[in-house]
Amino acid sequence: MLKKNLGIGIGLRSAHYDTILEQLPPIDWFEIISENFLVDQGAPLEYLDAILEHYPVTMHGVTLAIGSPDPLDFEYLKKLKKLAEKTNTPWISDHLCWGHQKGAHYHDLLPLPYTKEMINHVVQRARIVQDFLERPFALENLSSYVSFHVDEMPEWEFYSAIVEKADISMMLDVNNIYVSSHNHHFTVDEYIKNIPLDRVVQIHIAGHLDKGHYLLDTHNNYVKKEVWEIYREVWPKTGSVSTLLEWDDDFVSFEETWKEALKAKEYQKAPVYVS
Repeated sequence: MLKKNLGIGIGLRSAHYDTILEQLPPIDWFEIISENFLVDQGAPLEYLDAILEHYPVTMHGVTLAIGSPDPLDFEYLKKLKKLAEKTNTPWISDHLCWGHQKGAHYHDLLPLPYTKEMINHVVQRARIVQDFLERPFALENLSSYVSFHVDEMPEWEFYSAIVEKADISMMLDVNNIYVSSHNHHFTVDEYIKNIPLDRVVQIHIAGHLDKGHYLLDTHNNYVKKEVWEIYREVWPKTGSVSTLLEWDDDFVSFEETWKEALKAKEYQKAPVYVS
């Protein structure tokens, strides 16, 4: 299992392109949304080329929709593989979700039912994706707001079974764990204790909003203290993998975004207290 700690990074967003290229800040690495760069030419690739001259880059996708019922899109996968060769990404990730079927694309990360049938469906497709891309492939846990009557198991059992049976990696989003735990009334400790942390290749941290009756994963503000505390507990148990701050809306300056990401260093140093 690949274990490469790139350090602490930030999601590369167009709002910060000019600042990054003018100042070349000593940030460890960037993560791109793959779909923003699946083109043959133009400004996106020009910016990416300039970034690649100075920084490592990883690829994170939002449209694979691994659990969808329609056949895998090999034209999309070919573009993804070509981009991976360009970036030399150490792994490629996407979300454990569905989002399209024949003739329709919902442009959303929709939750899957936690069933044995769905495990088998996703496992088969994940193996094909990883083999085709010829790079380590990781799936990320969702933040979710609904559950299915047909669920046969909790999320952590479903997630664990898929990555282990497919022999792929985990892209672990600790903010999503916290959001889902609140929305579905399970404990974070129970989730963490029951997933194979040795399969985690990268951790995501992000902000969310409290909407009263539920938490909403928004990626548009600062990471909550409760999420940082989960990160402090989980990070050393993964073998100290790469950490990435996602900030995707209501942007603040690059300097402020970087400052927020660097809080991870302090939580990495902080002791974990066991009750």
